[in-house]
Parts: sequence; C-alpha cells; structure tokens
Amino acid sequence: MIAGSETAAEKSAQTPKRAVLLLAHGTPETVEEVPEYLRNVVRGHALPQTVVEEIQRRYAQIGKSPLTEWTLRQAELLRQALGVSVYVGMRNWKPTIADAVHAMRDEGVTEAVAICLAPQNSRTSVGLYRRAAYGEIGDTVRLHFIESWAEHPRLMDAFAERLRPVWKQACHASGAKIPVLFTAHSVPCRTIQTAPVQTFPAQTLPAKIPPTRAPQEPDSSPDPYAVEAKRTAALVAERLSSEGLTERDWFFAFQSQGISGGPWIGPTVEETLQAIRDEGHAGVVLQPIGFLCDHVEILYDIDIAFQSLAKKIGLKLWRPESLNASPLLMEALVDLAAPYLSGRRAK
Repeated sequence: MIAGSETAAEKSAQTPKRAVLLLAHGTPETVEEVPEYLRNVVRGHALPQTVVEEIQRRYAQIGKSPLTEWTLRQAELLRQALGVSVYVGMRNWKPTIADAVHAMRDEGVTEAVAICLAPQNSRTSVGLYRRAAYGEIGDTVRLHFIESWAEHPRLMDAFAERLRPVWKQACHASGAKIPVLFTAHSVPCRTIQTAPVQTFPAQTLPAKIPPTRAPQEPDSSPDPYAVEAKRTAALVAERLSSEGLTERDWFFAFQSQGISGGPWIGPTVEETLQAIRDEGHAGVVLQPIGFLCDHVEILYDIDIAFQSLAKKIGLKLWRPESLNASPLLMEALVDLAAPYLSGRRAK
C-alpha cells in the first residue's frame, strides 16, 4: 500500500456519524398513566393524592396530551430537512432519554447535538435535561449541548407569524386595540435562588465548563430563565411594532404554577388577566412563548381554565395556534443543528 494512503474502511472509521437529539419533558398517553408519570416528575417524592387526582381530572378533560405526538413529528420533519437521524428523549416519560441514547449507540452514532424543546434556559428544565443526557451518554458519543435559543430570529418569526393574524382579528372584532399577554411556565422560587451541583463525565465535559474548573463545582450564576422568557416576549412583540403593537400594549406573566405547595415565580396569569380587565380592556390575546407544541398546559390551563376565568371577569380571550409543525420553527431547529452536523462547531 502506498505510504499515506487509507483504505475505505479506515476513512469510514475516522468519519463521525452525527445525529440530533431532541429533549423534552414528556407526557403520559392516558389518564391511567398519570400516577406513574408524576412519580417520574418528582423522582420518588410523595405527592398528595388530591394532586394526583387533580392532574388526572385535567387530562381527562382534554382527552390526552399530544406532546409526544408533536415532538415525534418535529423530529421527523427535522430528519427530512437535515438528512441525518433525529432521536427523541423525554425526561419523564417514553421514549426516555436513556432509550434515545441506547438507540444512538446501537446505530453507531459517535457525535450528536442536543436541543431542548424549551428555548429558555432554566435549571428546572434545560439544566435537568442536560444532566440526564450527559449522565446517560458516557464516553461513547460526543455530545454538543445547546443551552438556550430564546432569541433565535426564526423562533421569534414563528411566534409572530402565529400571533399576527389573531391579534389583528381580535382588534377588528373589538373595535379597539387589544393587549397581548405573553406567558411562560412558572418555576419554583427556590430553583432560581440556588444552583444545583453539575456533574458530567470527564470525557464529555460541556464546552462552556472550563477544563480548569472541577466538573462538580456548583454554578453560582443567577438562573437566566425569567430574563430569557421576557426577552423572547419582547422580541416577538417587536415584530408587530410596525402594525401598531407598542410596549404599552403587551404584558407578561408566568402560568401553570405547581399545585403541590411552595412559592412559584409570578406574576400569575390569573392576577394579570384581572389587572388587564381593571384597566378597562374588553379582551386579550394570550400567547405562550415558552412552549413549542400543544400539551396540557395549553389545552387545559389556557383553553379551559384561563378561558373560564376570562369569561367570568368579562374578558374575551383569544389564543394563537401553537407552533407544532411550523415551518419557521423547523428552520430555527435546522439552523441550530447544522453547524454541529457539518463539523464547523464540533471542536
């Protein structure tokens, strides 16, 4: 063999097989699965039976949560756009993150980019997904983890595309400018006040952790979640400014506070809806900007609970369609993953 030449097998062995790993919260398929799902969420901590029954009641009213269905659809669309395998791992349900990692190993994936389907970085979502992914991945797959994409232009465009026609229709129907209320999922106050210890296998340390710092050192920086969520809202609103939506025309609140005790960050949607009514508005357009597809926090919390409250206090409430399979959302995900798949950001 000529010196310096390589066989096809040797070249193949040196070529990384890259893929995408989408991470999400997970959701049960049936009402009967809710207790097991909640045990996964709280990791063995006891929940009052009244809480379990209340969650079951909510799921029963919407039939089922389509979160898994939509996430798998998003993964398939991303696979078609990128031409590589796209895996889905749920922290609290099936397919689990462990399931996804095992499938990646079985199929010979050597390098992957992980994207959380929660654009705003929080220790209670992205942080937990990150720890779970690195905990499962070991040293067999090189993982690149995208911590936040709360300001991605295509994501802002996707939300604005859904919001624009509904806001215009609401204003037209009301004969007045209707305010917009942006929402994101609330988190416990304690999670944004203290930082958990971060542990990662030495071979797969995230690029943002300097090698001179021990991987088990706790991150003492403030949790960015609340700031990032409000920044997303501001950027979406900015895209409607040319059509008359000003800073005085939109509000922000945190929704879906936990029902099992302890303080959660606010303001709440409930108190914000009342404040909007007290200002004399007859209606509001509510757009969640922390969720990328339909699930129980939209189909029950917004479409049933908040609709009921709005009607009770004399507000007409509109909600734009969720992003779900939005082409602009897919463009954002492609843009996030592509540099890593090409190797331009793989070092």
